[in-house]
Amino acid sequence: MVEKVRPGEMGQTSRPPWDPNGHLAGPGGRRRRWWPRRRLAQVAAVIAILAFVVIGGGGLGSWLYVRSLENQVDKLDAFQGLQEEQRPVRAADSALNFLVVGKDRAEPGDIVSRTDTIMLFHVPHSRDRAQLISIPRDTWTTIPQSLPEDGGGPVKAKINAAYAWGGVPLLVRTIEGFTGVRVDHVVVVDFEGFGKVIDGLGGVDVTVDGPFKSDLAPGGVLQPGVHHMNSALALDYARQRKQFADGDYSRMRHQQAIIAAVVQEATSKGVVTNPGQLNDFLRATAGAVQVDQNLSVFDTLWGLRQIRVESIAMLTSPTTGTGMVGDQSVIFPDLAASERLFAAVKDDRMDDWLTQNRSAVNGN
Repeated sequence: MVEKVRPGEMGQTSRPPWDPNGHLAGPGGRRRRWWPRRRLAQVAAVIAILAFVVIGGGGLGSWLYVRSLENQVDKLDAFQGLQEEQRPVRAADSALNFLVVGKDRAEPGDIVSRTDTIMLFHVPHSRDRAQLISIPRDTWTTIPQSLPEDGGGPVKAKINAAYAWGGVPLLVRTIEGFTGVRVDHVVVVDFEGFGKVIDGLGGVDVTVDGPFKSDLAPGGVLQPGVHHMNSALALDYARQRKQFADGDYSRMRHQQAIIAAVVQEATSKGVVTNPGQLNDFLRATAGAVQVDQNLSVFDTLWGLRQIRVESIAMLTSPTTGTGMVGDQSVIFPDLAASERLFAAVKDDRMDDWLTQNRSAVNGN
């Protein structure tokens, strides 16, 4: 169901943007493929930000090498069509906010891509720590622009519909409207590239928080504890949701656990001191991401060189739980709690917010 939104009231509903079989409805009732038949395992990570950051202690040679990779990172026009007067003001005290998007590479015949992972990566003015906030892909909110056949105006829908309908620029508009936080930079990570990063490290040690069933796991089940995973198993762990009681919430925690594992693995293996490993790791990472046209990889990494995995708080945007809107299962945001969280992000007061909401940090 897509709900038309008018100022001050809820308008009439139009036909759904996708049907129960996972197809995006097109003009005249035609169907566009929305979900691949076999969902690609997807985890988006802050790899362009975090994974590169681990080389901070690697010396001048490492930094010169990173500079040489600058041209290998694809750039995208993430802010095309955004009107400055309609955007939130910039963050206080030179804090930075990155929108991190994980997307599936479209299969042959697909008309649209989709994103399973949306994260806001907040770096305070001090540049020595950060907060990674996952926003559930099924969050029910206002998309500022719908498909032309739906009238083109604002609609209520799942937040990841923005990416399918209008790519990164529409997702930026939607996230800024939902959070009130200005997006300074955008990082898009694709599935295939992220798998290469994990395999380039020889796998990662992931802390599993509950029994996990997978055809790729030895014996078919992983029990709670630390397990070494290759890319296929790690991405399967990051994808699964139906076998867990809290569904998407587990998936977001697992995505964050894999992000931490990748950064920790790169650090513990001394990637920065091994030229061969450094070459493979950085080239795989460079090939896995796209960034906005205004983001300088070298300058950004230098500015974030003090951040380590242990200084990153991992959070989830507050919600009131799941429910149904028409035939869609959605996640309803806790608007009051979200407003407080994102106001702290916007005003660069996350230290105060974390002190008052310690239990909100995933893993606590």
